[in-house]
Amino acid sequence: MLFRSIVGGGPAGLTAAVYLGRFKRRVLVIDAGASRARYIPTSHNCPGFPNGISGMDLLVTLARHARKFGASFKRDTVLTLQKNRKGFTLRTRSGVFVASTVLVATGIVDILPRVRGLRPAIQRGIVRLCPICDGFEASGQRIAVMGPPASVVGHAKFLRTYSPSVTAILSEPGKLSRADRGCARELGINLIGGEYTVRLTSRNCVVSKGRTKESFDCLYPALGFAPKCRLAASLGARVDRQGEILVDKHMQTSVRGLFGIGDAVSGLHQISVAVGQAAIAATAIHNLLNVADSSV
Repeated sequence: MLFRSIVGGGPAGLTAAVYLGRFKRRVLVIDAGASRARYIPTSHNCPGFPNGISGMDLLVTLARHARKFGASFKRDTVLTLQKNRKGFTLRTRSGVFVASTVLVATGIVDILPRVRGLRPAIQRGIVRLCPICDGFEASGQRIAVMGPPASVVGHAKFLRTYSPSVTAILSEPGKLSRADRGCARELGINLIGGEYTVRLTSRNCVVSKGRTKESFDCLYPALGFAPKCRLAASLGARVDRQGEILVDKHMQTSVRGLFGIGDAVSGLHQISVAVGQAAIAATAIHNLLNVADSSV
């Protein structure tokens, strides 16, 4: 059976499944169940949910929406992706699937600090992963930002929009540039480097250095991310310096019939961006295929 296959069941992949289903395309969503959205306790910047929605509730709602229009789902992991004369062959842990087009929505993996109690702290909002998503909710709080010397002040500067009390914690040895030191001094951003320990409690984040302890209402790790673009890259799809997929205005990669959307694609990592990219990609896939084949 020939599908339009979507690899990844996060907001991007699920939105694309809704669109393709409404285009009367047969869709198979292969999802390993590891969407980054699972970590979201409550999102208040997801359009249409003024009172907020949890990441899991959003995923469940989007999956229900996609099923309404015929999408099929398989909880599985794609191991290899190959081109064939009909399109693509996807080998998973449980079988082999053939698809005329493939939409990669595999996302990224946040690099997180190795601190005990991290997951519960994320659920409580003590550790926050996206200042664009939830900086507003940290307004007026004592905020700590942890990251490498080359970028941590830039992240701290962004969060000064929301609070006058922001501290930059260097995650590794190194010196700040003269410009970053000047920026930190001008904005009143405190700096912590050298040897320190981080402890997460049920209410806050405590950073200890020698005999000095500082408590923060929330901690933003800004340690970067690891892209999950191995499948696209294995077919020769172009990626940027960070390893994220490069696409054209229709969200098609440099490999014909292979599309990329969401966090896996070079650009701003936001649910609203992923949803827009999904609509663009799904429409392009529909137009790429023969209209007479719309019931397949």
